[in-house]
Amino acid sequence: MSLALSAEPASAGPEDQPFTFAVIGDMPYGDAQAAEFPKVVAQINADPDVQLVGHLGDIKSGSSVCSDEYFHLIRSQFDTFKDPLVYTPGDNEWTDCHRPSAGPYNPLERLAAIREVFFPRPGWTLGQHSVRVTSGAGTGYPENVTYRRAGVAFAAVHIVGSNNGMAPWTGSTAPTPEQAAEVRGRTAATVQSIHDTFDKARRNHNKAVALLTQADMFDPTVKDPAFADYDAFQPIVRTIADESARFSGPVYLFNGDSHAYNSDKPLDTGSTWLSFYGIKAAAPNLSRVTVDGSSNGTNYLKVTVHPGSEQVLTWTRVPFAF
Repeated sequence: MSLALSAEPASAGPEDQPFTFAVIGDMPYGDAQAAEFPKVVAQINADPDVQLVGHLGDIKSGSSVCSDEYFHLIRSQFDTFKDPLVYTPGDNEWTDCHRPSAGPYNPLERLAAIREVFFPRPGWTLGQHSVRVTSGAGTGYPENVTYRRAGVAFAAVHIVGSNNGMAPWTGSTAPTPEQAAEVRGRTAATVQSIHDTFDKARRNHNKAVALLTQADMFDPTVKDPAFADYDAFQPIVRTIADESARFSGPVYLFNGDSHAYNSDKPLDTGSTWLSFYGIKAAAPNLSRVTVDGSSNGTNYLKVTVHPGSEQVLTWTRVPFAF
């Protein structure tokens, strides 16, 4: 089906029409889910409403081997999506590959492999109907992409669990210098991509901004979070909060990582996350949605953009029929 994604102003036409996309994440986990993943693709392909698919990372479990063979297997399955596919990496496919059960590998080497396998054509989506997007390849981060559709500014940004990649690797009690340097560079690129997305949204008079990423920076299942386990997210969360507070329309954050569906407003007035991250101004216009994954990965999230409605995005979970 025809689809035009743009980061620049467009005239009449598709921008005025509803736009539906599917979101999945944290799948496939383990051999059984890997064997059934073609059925996931087939069901999403059969949905006549879906025009784009977003995968929020974690294409494997954290304890399985991070092999080239597995990466190419998942890439071959991604290639069977009929619609454009936007994929943002998760921690399981590179950050956590230092674990003995996962290889072990050097995570930075695995990150290079992920970029080689899944981002060989910067500025183009995956899937059978590949389309252009704006890529961060020029600064070394081809996985960071932005696009616009139906009056919404989208950004897929590389933010991962394991404290955004700062959790110490096996055999270490603190991040290595190379590990810390990677996180600093990627965080700076992510912050800039978020700034740029909101800047374009304001210039283009977009009705909403939607961010897609892997990490759950507001995990409600952690009852007493330690800042040391989340501190690497702070500059990103502050950027999202600041930009959301300055934006006149709704902002949506889609993430995976914690595996259980959740919809909330993590930076609303009174939220404990405000003081946790040291944020002074609340962002009540930010809505966050966590998709089901891992053993809960029994559905995909179907999201529709309504250009003429006050509620710009609506979503529902669609159960897999197998």
